[in-house]
Amino acid sequence: MEGVSVRKIKKICVFCGANSGKDVAFVNAAFHLGEVLGKRKIDLVYGGGKLGLMGCVSTAVAQHERQVLGIIPSAFTINNLVGETCGKEIEVATMQERLVMMMELSDAFIALPGGFGTLEELFQMISWAQLNIHNKPIGVLNINGFFNGLLSFVDHAVKQEFITPRARKILISATTADELVDKLQAFRFESDPALSKLKWSPSSSQKEKLDLTLRL
Repeated sequence: MEGVSVRKIKKICVFCGANSGKDVAFVNAAFHLGEVLGKRKIDLVYGGGKLGLMGCVSTAVAQHERQVLGIIPSAFTINNLVGETCGKEIEVATMQERLVMMMELSDAFIALPGGFGTLEELFQMISWAQLNIHNKPIGVLNINGFFNGLLSFVDHAVKQEFITPRARKILISATTADELVDKLQAFRFESDPALSKLKWSPSSSQKEKLDLTLRL
């Protein structure tokens, strides 16, 4: 990355499935991502618990003696639904509060394979970046082409002029953890001139718990 200005990333939030998926490559990649974060001295923020890929990445980060923070809705703690978080844990009241806290406490975001919840978290962060609520890098780890269909759809939406080419740059992708972290560190946010005029008041946002449910 010689000659490229590098963004300082201390904490990465990882969105991923509470299941392990059909392909063992997903599990291996989740463990490897955790190892990469640990070796690069990057702490983890995630959804808490020890299920599926969430448990894999958090375990690997903890094994490399980096901090792990799970942010979990109180409803999930009943009857130990998702298992014990591998590190510190913060309970929140709602899913939306959880996502807001993830945004505030993280320097970047990575999505591993997952289901509807993972996709919601990923696209919520992309929408918030587009709206100039944050300017943090967002990427998907495209293991064995898992995100090929999603990336093709996003490119299709660009061609159909529902997503601008500038906004398309918000979503980064790579096939290896090291490459993805490098891209996140090199990312330079390019805001839309019109949307950059939006002013989001931290005090009012927190008061309303940032109930930003726009789906652009």
